[in-house]
Amino acid sequence: MAQTLMIYNGTTDETADEPRTGGIPLVPADFSWPHCDTCEGAMKFLAHLPVEQGVVSVFQCENDPGLCEEWEAFEGGNRAFLFPREGLVPAAVPAEGDTLLGAVSAIKLETVDEDTYNDAREQYRLRSGRGRLVLGSLGGEADWLYEDQWPACPGCGQLMTFVGHLEEGNENATAANFGGGCGYVLVCDPCRSAAFLTQS
Repeated sequence: MAQTLMIYNGTTDETADEPRTGGIPLVPADFSWPHCDTCEGAMKFLAHLPVEQGVVSVFQCENDPGLCEEWEAFEGGNRAFLFPREGLVPAAVPAEGDTLLGAVSAIKLETVDEDTYNDAREQYRLRSGRGRLVLGSLGGEADWLYEDQWPACPGCGQLMTFVGHLEEGNENATAANFGGGCGYVLVCDPCRSAAFLTQS
């Protein structure tokens, strides 16, 4: 099975409607910026990911890294949203909190003929000489670092569907904090919901 990798492709506009990490999320007009259940601080926006089901926006609390259970899907330290493609507008960014990544990274999609995400990422690293150019993947199957960790949708109770991997970022100064690990983006299409978790 070929893997569709998300490859760092320079910078782009902070509100671009294309695959990107960083910048400002595009959201419905009535959207409220998510806050962490533990520290109550505004979460950091990580990624705008157009997928077959719509657009996924990924957020994570980075106000007190490691203290707010940001690695779990539904413990209140991160949020992911599945929006329709139409009618989205730039969100109002909170004045306080660690809310935005240090840079906006454009993404190009590249197909690599490998059976797993980790094999595809390694092949690209060897070919390019720079492993951190891979920002994740879209589609395919989850390649868990440890045990399978499929979250159940809070709405219907069914296991959610994997839609992509998310890496920390192209360089340390502007990267998200996944504890050196990898992020997993999942959706429940019938309930129009999304989830995010990390393994490290």
